[in-house]
Amino acid sequence: MTDEPWTPLRLISWTQGFFAKGGVDAPRLTAEILLAHALSCDRVRLYLDFDKPMGAPELAAFRELVRRRAAGEPTAWLTGRRAFLGHDFRVGPAVLVPRPETELVVEAALAALPQGGALLDLCTGSGCIAVSVALARPDARVVATEISPEALSVARENAGVLGATVELLEGDLDQPVPAGERFDVIVANPPYIPSGEIAGLAREVRREPVIALDGGVDGLEVLRRIVSCAPSRLRPEGLLYLEIHESHATALPALCLAAGFTTAEVGRDLAGLPRWVVARLPAPS
Repeated sequence: MTDEPWTPLRLISWTQGFFAKGGVDAPRLTAEILLAHALSCDRVRLYLDFDKPMGAPELAAFRELVRRRAAGEPTAWLTGRRAFLGHDFRVGPAVLVPRPETELVVEAALAALPQGGALLDLCTGSGCIAVSVALARPDARVVATEISPEALSVARENAGVLGATVELLEGDLDQPVPAGERFDVIVANPPYIPSGEIAGLAREVRREPVIALDGGVDGLEVLRRIVSCAPSRLRPEGLLYLEIHESHATALPALCLAAGFTTAEVGRDLAGLPRWVVARLPAPS
């Protein structure tokens, strides 16, 4: 045994190796995030105090975080938050952890939202899409729906903490929205993973709520329902943005065109993979 003190640098180095052997993604970054959380500081402070010996309570708190992450709990659950478009969102077992790829969908929808327009976010989860839109476009009306009461509670907290004006409604897809209300843009990150692929997901992803992941046999179960209801909820030339599984790049645009949209195009992420579909309704005749 060594009497060498545990310092931030030594802890990060050891934990990086431990996580790498255990198959934890981004092992060094994960070690830094968890240590910063245990010490209630930012990651820069870890390197400013790289040789400062750690106290017993701090070590105990960090070791428990490392144990739980190695057992498969998502990093965002352990810290209780996840950054999305420059804002910290509260997350936990009730909601899907926001992904960087979804930021691309939100940015595309924001660019298309007219001044003073209205946007409907379906399957809002943590509220990351709706809240981000409301913060970026205070001129717009933003409505969000969520079928899970627990998830909606998280979205309400995020909207309140971040100071976003969002109308949050509990219910399935557009059902809680009053009849006759229409929007310029509808955006959704619904469950779209084919059921047969769930078991093969990373173990931390499998811990997220299955209701936010499982899109049925082909992954299109909820997407079909959204495409079906969207035309009656959009204004003429309104736009529908849907995050998708890469296997949907052909099937979903075809569904949109069959539902009466005049165009349906695939957007790709930074890796070149199909990430979303944007469909447009025709102009008024």
